[in-house]
Amino acid sequence: MAMLTEIATLEEKYIELCKKHGTVPNTSILSAFFEAEDKKSRNQRCVMNLLVDRVMYDDFHLILELCSEINASEVEGIDLSVRSSCSLEDQYVLSLIRSVDQKLRLVDVHDCFGTTFWRDVFSQGLSCEVLNVRSLHFRKLNIAGKFAQLHTLILDSNRVTGFGESCFSAMPNLSFLSMCDTVVSDLWTASAALLKLPSLEVLRFQIWICCSESSTTPLKPQSSTDENMFDESNSRIEAHFSGVFEQMDPDLTVEETLSMDDLNAEVFMREKVMKGKMPDQTNDLGDVGLKYISTKASPICSKKHYRIFMINSLPKLKVLDNLAIRRSDRDRATETYSENFEHLPYKRKSKESVVRVLEKRETRSSKWKSQSSYTRSLCAARMGSSAWPLLHSIPSFSRVQDEGRSLSPRQFEYHPLDPSLMVYGTLDGEVVVLNHESGKILRYIPSHGAQSSILGLCWLRTYPSMVIAGSANGSLKLYDIQKASSTLNATTHTASGSVTFDDFDQLTSVHVNSTDKLFLASGYSKDVALYDIGSGTRLQVFANMHQEHINVVKFSNHSPSIFATSSFDKDVKLWDLRQDPSQPCYTASSNKGNVMVCFSPDDRYLLTSAVDNEVRQLLTVDGRLHLNFDIVPTGSSMNYTRSYYMNGNDYIISGSCDESMVRVCCAQTGRRLRDVSLEWNGSEFSMMFVQSLRGDPFRDFNMSVLATYTRPSSVSEIVKVNMLAPRDNIEEQSCGLHCYPSNSMGG
Repeated sequence: MAMLTEIATLEEKYIELCKKHGTVPNTSILSAFFEAEDKKSRNQRCVMNLLVDRVMYDDFHLILELCSEINASEVEGIDLSVRSSCSLEDQYVLSLIRSVDQKLRLVDVHDCFGTTFWRDVFSQGLSCEVLNVRSLHFRKLNIAGKFAQLHTLILDSNRVTGFGESCFSAMPNLSFLSMCDTVVSDLWTASAALLKLPSLEVLRFQIWICCSESSTTPLKPQSSTDENMFDESNSRIEAHFSGVFEQMDPDLTVEETLSMDDLNAEVFMREKVMKGKMPDQTNDLGDVGLKYISTKASPICSKKHYRIFMINSLPKLKVLDNLAIRRSDRDRATETYSENFEHLPYKRKSKESVVRVLEKRETRSSKWKSQSSYTRSLCAARMGSSAWPLLHSIPSFSRVQDEGRSLSPRQFEYHPLDPSLMVYGTLDGEVVVLNHESGKILRYIPSHGAQSSILGLCWLRTYPSMVIAGSANGSLKLYDIQKASSTLNATTHTASGSVTFDDFDQLTSVHVNSTDKLFLASGYSKDVALYDIGSGTRLQVFANMHQEHINVVKFSNHSPSIFATSSFDKDVKLWDLRQDPSQPCYTASSNKGNVMVCFSPDDRYLLTSAVDNEVRQLLTVDGRLHLNFDIVPTGSSMNYTRSYYMNGNDYIISGSCDESMVRVCCAQTGRRLRDVSLEWNGSEFSMMFVQSLRGDPFRDFNMSVLATYTRPSSVSEIVKVNMLAPRDNIEEQSCGLHCYPSNSMGG
């Protein structure tokens, strides 16, 4: 067995190398040798702590030359730290890390390195046991490399918003993960990523700290022994979460230190409950009550039932946010989860394989009583395959230009009969019909007169080549798309191909009744206008139907005379053209101004969407509340919410213009099935907001979203979402588009 090189020998060789190259020995490197020798003399783990930011270019090649000796020495581990700006370029630091990789114990750095450096580290992996990274600029975290020895990963205070599909796929021994003060917000993708960690026991997205009733001063137990224990524990928490590893007990791993903190915090919390000083079972935190405060919380912590969701989704987790998970917590989590969430579509408890579903169908198993039963089982089987649904931007918007102008959509509608067709109106008043499956534009109708955004679109069902378009300037036209141009060079639309109606000033929405004989228009007024499609005339204006302007008007799907209106006066009203239009059938009120209303496909329900995620389902017959979907508000009065049905009457989809999430809820129970996060992998403009959305009427768990980006100059685009298909691992290309504010009304 080869003799290990002693530390003193390493130090001598380093000094000899310095003399040979005519350089002065680096005091930081000499200090690392001295500390390692001191630990050895005290029978502690022989670890070298190398401060990379104090290594100069003259030192680099000397250390690199010494690395082979270090790897064959009695040094048991190397801690690499960067506490300030580093003078070495990225490739030099990376080369140094790779040279001592087999001895790495701890890597503690902030992001003074570029994206290429981190992509290499995250894709190739490291052999360290502890990794602490601060100030990363990646939105999407995708640590897919091999980290076989890693047991502690600290990613606090990074701008990470979510996880890639391959993230955490090669960390078999990671038991502690901290992501406090990040921007992670999606429960579903977060839990799916964390499930890839088979050894995860301690997780933090926030830090719960014990405090008194009157202040945030930590509560201290009565006995002096307990008080000393608490002080020691609290100091270790502060030391760790400020990233100062050297303040910890050198004989303890970071994992062991953190476990002590969690145990002590839990002991004191239980003690207060037993003494009656803390209310029990007050919220999702169980015994926490009001005597503990949250610090460094990520947005995910504010999601309703966050703790319940995580405990239920991660069965091996022992500590969450400083609080130990007891058996009673797990029992409560299971119960609360089943009351508020659907694990799989249509309340399926477990996922069957697609092959098994098809086999049962072909053998006509007794379970398969209808086509809908087969479809629902197949959806449940496919839905469980990935928490990252396939997002696909319709390519026409980013590439097709007419004289340097982008065709930027403002409103869109699926065709009522042809599954491949869609119509959209642009911000410049154009109407475009395209095959949304191929992205090919089939018909193009230029704007007329002054350019004005298309805010209202509605197909005729009995005449499926006809579409009504309404502009913000009040213009109302009926187009026959078969007579429209098939090229983008058209400047006019033939007179025989369109009908012009009387203007409706400041228009925001139009809708046709079930017989295609009448349509309604509403806008920034308290009035609604009724038009006759056959004669091309305006029949009547119903004045003062609301106290404030009417955002949306919708006919029912089956009764040609029933329609509903929604207004910022907080009311939704149902009307019947056969009755006196001065009196609604009924009025249902919301707490905030109503942005949207629509009928369920079978007309049994009215779905109302008020500002800032107030989404309710009413019984159409009398306006009674059937379901409150209980979506957490953001607190913004400009967070306009829109909701529609998906899969017929089965589910609703809801999105808001200040958020990048689409919520999917069961329309029968209100339980949340999934949140779909709208973000592109690898995109500089990864954050998108929901301006409008529609469920695909022909494909279950498919929808399209009219989305805008964060940058003020970026345009909107239509993104198709397929919840039954997993997102490709290959990073989607950024559209590189620029955005318009999403503060106008309409559906």
